[in-house]
Amino acid sequence: MTPFDGHIGEEDEAENDDLYNSIEITVDKNQAPLRIDKYVITHSALTSRTKVQSAAKANSLLVNGEAVKSNYKVRPLDKILMIYPKSPHTADLSPENIPLDIVFEDEYLMVINKPPGLVVHPGVGNTHGTLVNALLYHVQDLPGESRERAGLVHRIDKDTSGLLVIAKTDEAMSHLSKQFFDRTINRRYWALVWGDFEEDHGTVEGHIGRDSRNSKNYTVYPRGDQGKHARTHYKVLERFAYASLVECKLETGRTHQIRVHMKHIGHTLFNDEKYGGNRILKGTIYSKYKQFVDNAFEVCPRQALHAKSLGFTHPISGEEMFFESQLPDDMEQLVDKWRTYAQAIMNRNTD
Repeated sequence: MTPFDGHIGEEDEAENDDLYNSIEITVDKNQAPLRIDKYVITHSALTSRTKVQSAAKANSLLVNGEAVKSNYKVRPLDKILMIYPKSPHTADLSPENIPLDIVFEDEYLMVINKPPGLVVHPGVGNTHGTLVNALLYHVQDLPGESRERAGLVHRIDKDTSGLLVIAKTDEAMSHLSKQFFDRTINRRYWALVWGDFEEDHGTVEGHIGRDSRNSKNYTVYPRGDQGKHARTHYKVLERFAYASLVECKLETGRTHQIRVHMKHIGHTLFNDEKYGGNRILKGTIYSKYKQFVDNAFEVCPRQALHAKSLGFTHPISGEEMFFESQLPDDMEQLVDKWRTYAQAIMNRNTD
């Protein structure tokens, strides 16, 4: 019997979709029949049967790879896996009347389009004015664990815009958490990055962990001796001579994954200050070009990254849900600016 209660993810505000815990237990060979909800409570750090029962309702309580109900009686050498939402360590969350761009909402969940600049979860230096404060105001009857988490199943950076799904019940939260755990969530981002690509599409694979030289940043460890496995698929949408618009599909959800993976292959996100994208990395030495780039930085004063689409299975109805969002004004203007610049270069070359 080996209990394991290890959370996956980071506590800081980050491009990170791992806001859940997992427990793995192998039942002792001499164990007498016992309800699984009682067994998990006595053989893990959990203190509430409600969490086990919510996981069971959401098919997030598995024995030997099969979903079971909370009244299942464990047998010797059963292998138990339970996925459940991680509770935050933030106290004194207060509802705040902050406008939300709600794309979809029913009694179980909501999908919102987060603007750039909005912090998702309160933390050091950000105790008010966050998405969580807004959610607690908008959905005032969030129960149990969902109340503590305000329904957060995943999150994106403060300066990243785009779609987020929010659970409104414990069962919905458990079900959506398992979809992230199983990597069945369809997430696509659009990013403007420095440089042109030789290929039209590709995959970046490399463990991501904290940078030993700067603990506030993350980096790729190609040999996999540190960090956690991460994989990003990308496709070039448009080429602008010295920059490119790409679509990135996440297969995993690590902190700063797209930002770190793109930097790793030499295509740092445009105006990503944390990873050096806020200076000229590609282009000419002419002063007019520098002026153009400086103006582009002003148009989009953040990393040019947007969570463009989001697909998942509705936790109650089983319906396949898919949502898309428009680029926010700052990124739209930025892309148009680079498109005009690239067209001007093409026209000069054909004269």
